[in-house]
Amino acid sequence: MTELDIPSPASLEVKVVWQSLAEAHRYLAELKGLCESLPNRAILLDTLAIQEAKDSSEIENIITTHDELYAYDQSGSASPAAKEVQNYIAALKVGFTDVVNSGLIRISTILRVQEQVEQNNAGFRKVPGTVLKNQTTGAVIYEPPQDAVLIEKLMAQLVDFIHADNDYDPVLRMAIAHHQFESIHPFYDGNGRTGRILNLLILQREGLMELPVLYLSRYITSTKAQYYQLLQSTRETNGWVDWCVYLVKGVAVTARSEIRLIKQLRELMQTTKQRLRGELPRLYSQELLNNLFRYPYTKIEFIEKDLGVSRITAAKHLDTLTRNGFVEKKKIGRTNFYINRPLFTLLTQITLNDE
Repeated sequence: MTELDIPSPASLEVKVVWQSLAEAHRYLAELKGLCESLPNRAILLDTLAIQEAKDSSEIENIITTHDELYAYDQSGSASPAAKEVQNYIAALKVGFTDVVNSGLIRISTILRVQEQVEQNNAGFRKVPGTVLKNQTTGAVIYEPPQDAVLIEKLMAQLVDFIHADNDYDPVLRMAIAHHQFESIHPFYDGNGRTGRILNLLILQREGLMELPVLYLSRYITSTKAQYYQLLQSTRETNGWVDWCVYLVKGVAVTARSEIRLIKQLRELMQTTKQRLRGELPRLYSQELLNNLFRYPYTKIEFIEKDLGVSRITAAKHLDTLTRNGFVEKKKIGRTNFYINRPLFTLLTQITLNDE
């Protein structure tokens, strides 16, 4: 690989590609509109970003239990897997903020994202020797570019392609860019997670999303064998149609899943609001409701901060919520967490419907 391998727009003007694109744009538009209608979009962003981080890390076989992931305490101890997920969430927010502020996806943006993912500033690969192997047999499947100057050149070309004013549909542009990024494999580690964040940044820059809530990692995880097979076969045969249809279909399937989830989340919030008003009218406030749905758990410190109350009052509020079945108290280490079980169940049983 000495130059970017970009298919011509004409080569992708086939029925199966355009059918996939039409479906993807339909569901992306619905998802964007649904997000814009939410009264508190921060809840959606913070709650669902954890799901994306877990699913994306899962592709690299980083296993994190849902309980540990959701109850991760920034000031406390956590397993390497939980820290890995939190690094991903931080990287997603860094990248998205950068694109929102500048309107661009720059080399510096990609470097900052990877720095957050891996918690180092090693930058692009400078030492040769990186190869991709079959995890079972150990056979070399693919050797990405080895020369540091070539890697920088290819990444500059990729950024130019992302910003080029040409005839590529924006979802196709994302699919092509993702393949080329993974083929350049510019970093020593974290290429998969950084590449999947780049997908979201491209869609955001193209105006197809306002919030990073299209979590393709779930689709890629559930079709992992096909994902890696198509990555490699496209390199070998230059047959871009199958790859593009695969990833564009993933956009549609994932957007449809997120639409269902947001509708269920909105319904659950409304039901909880009505219950709080009816059963605990003196305790109810919009701030409390938002707190209960910011993550699938809360704790005394969160209540103190969000409601502006003392620690004693916060603890009393949570005890009242526990007695009335709004949360479940769970001690992890030395900290009490209060789990919003219906929300936890909703988020941990997300499925993709391919119909």
